[in-house]
Amino acid sequence: MSQKILALRFAAPVLGCLLAGTSPSLYAQSSHSNGAAGGWHQIESGMPPVMIHPTREASEQARASAPPTGQASTSNDLNYHGGVGGIGVETTPLVYLVLWGSQWNNNDPSGESTILQNFYRGVGGSSWANSVTQYCQGVATGTVYCNGAGQAAGNPPSIFAGIWVDNSSSAPSKPRQSQLAAEAVRAAAHFGNTTASRNSTVQYVIATSHGNSSTGFGTQYCAWHSSTSSSYGNVAYTNLPYLTDAGASCGANFNGLGAKAGITIVGGHEMAETMTDQFPNGGWLDSGGAENGDKCAWISSGQGASANITLSTGTFPVQTLWSNASNSGAGACVLAY
Repeated sequence: MSQKILALRFAAPVLGCLLAGTSPSLYAQSSHSNGAAGGWHQIESGMPPVMIHPTREASEQARASAPPTGQASTSNDLNYHGGVGGIGVETTPLVYLVLWGSQWNNNDPSGESTILQNFYRGVGGSSWANSVTQYCQGVATGTVYCNGAGQAAGNPPSIFAGIWVDNSSSAPSKPRQSQLAAEAVRAAAHFGNTTASRNSTVQYVIATSHGNSSTGFGTQYCAWHSSTSSSYGNVAYTNLPYLTDAGASCGANFNGLGAKAGITIVGGHEMAETMTDQFPNGGWLDSGGAENGDKCAWISSGQGASANITLSTGTFPVQTLWSNASNSGAGACVLAY
């Protein structure tokens, strides 16, 4: 692993007051530019940074203070960051959904479990997800266009690999990053993914139940993804809170797409970012640290606006994703590729 990647993955520890929860801000470090409020943040001492999905308010504030090019910058494309252990993208992506904790028992008022399963079952091979295939690994750091070189990120028809209802005991009431990471490692064992090669193209979505989300949800982020080292190799995972609990801050009725719109807007955002930045920050990010979802988060009108897409399993609201190759190579937020 390069010194640059090590520096990003193991940034300066969080101040004690942050860990104690006495600070109004969850973040110790952040990086974003061009109107993208997401990016990497250090939230727990000794743990790698997480890549956050910003709230609507954070995105609007960042966009208001951005240069005129905004989040859809034609001069700030994603570029390859060298990979972590040679892995930068998911070449044959698989998504595993984990409903963590007995708090899920008879406690899913918005039907988020079913919505997520249907979305993951249908999204593989879709034109919406296909923009990830322009990004690759096995190329030089700083590459902007793969042009057939390296190994491309995949978009196979069957991305959803399974669900684990881990409800034999309760999850922590406010799970910390280290606890979420440990659950992801347990999920790897549960699904039999016990080698580094197996986990090199897999992501685990750790979904917490209604009323049981980690600190900062809905005020400082809507979700985040990261990775953790284990005896099974690096394990990529997403912290996916119960999205409708956050209301409009995380997508309820966004762009007229319905009260449950945030479930798949945010879930899709995290999935696509992990596909193109498997072990942050070794994959594809812009010069300010924003991933393909961050650059297009919470756009409500015009080119790049969130909208419904129709899959074989239903109709789902999604955001657009950044494509270097679109707009005649100038880059754009796209709904299909």
